[in-house]
Formats: sequence, structure tokens, C-alpha cells
Amino acid sequence: MPTLQWLGRDEAVLAADKAPFRLLEHVADLSAGDADFGNLLIQGDNLDALKALLPVYAGRVKCIAIDPPYNTGSAFQQYEDNLEHSTWLSLMYPRMQLIRDLLREDGTIWVFIDDPEGDYLKA
Repeated sequence: MPTLQWLGRDEAVLAADKAPFRLLEHVADLSAGDADFGNLLIQGDNLDALKALLPVYAGRVKCIAIDPPYNTGSAFQQYEDNLEHSTWLSLMYPRMQLIRDLLREDGTIWVFIDDPEGDYLKA
């Protein structure tokens, strides 16, 4: 099977493993709803958050929704939205690896992305 190649791919493939495990900190002021339902909303760097979830939630998550940069060149305060495709792929690859490890066998991922970047994400 062909493999997609891009500048920085080798580092991107190893990035998920190199990310350190961090502890999630509960912040009561940001919490809402019934904690017994097990739903989480995590604020912070998504690579760190995904890695922090692995020890408890690996293979147990039913649904993940992500909103990566659309790469449209629009101005966003939260993140750079005008990346070269190789940089964008290197950003997304380790996150998708960790998401895959978190999902149950029947789990789903919902990605909010525009059509041009959707093709790169699928690849």
C-alpha cells in the first residue's frame, strides 16, 4: 500500500510517542453538569490532553470531535491558520494517532474541516 510522504513526516510519526504524559487538573470553576456521566471538556494543548487521557481511556472513547485549523489563511488568535501542507500534516498526524488509540472499536471521530484540507486529512 502506498504511503503518503511529506517534509517532516519522520518526526511527525514519532511525535505522539515523544509527547510526555501529563496529569489532568480538575478546575471546579470551569466544570458543569453531572460528573458521574463521564463526559469531559478539556482546555489546553490538544496533544498534551490526548496523551493525558490514554492511561485511563485508551480504547474506551465512543466519540471524539475535533476542529483543526482549516488552513484558509483566516486570522485566528488561537492558532496559525496559514500553514504549508507539510507543516499541517505534521501537526495533525500525532494527534490522529492518539485519537485512534483512544477510540473504541465502534467509536467515531467527527472532524470539522473544509474540503481542501479534508483530502489531506483523509490521506
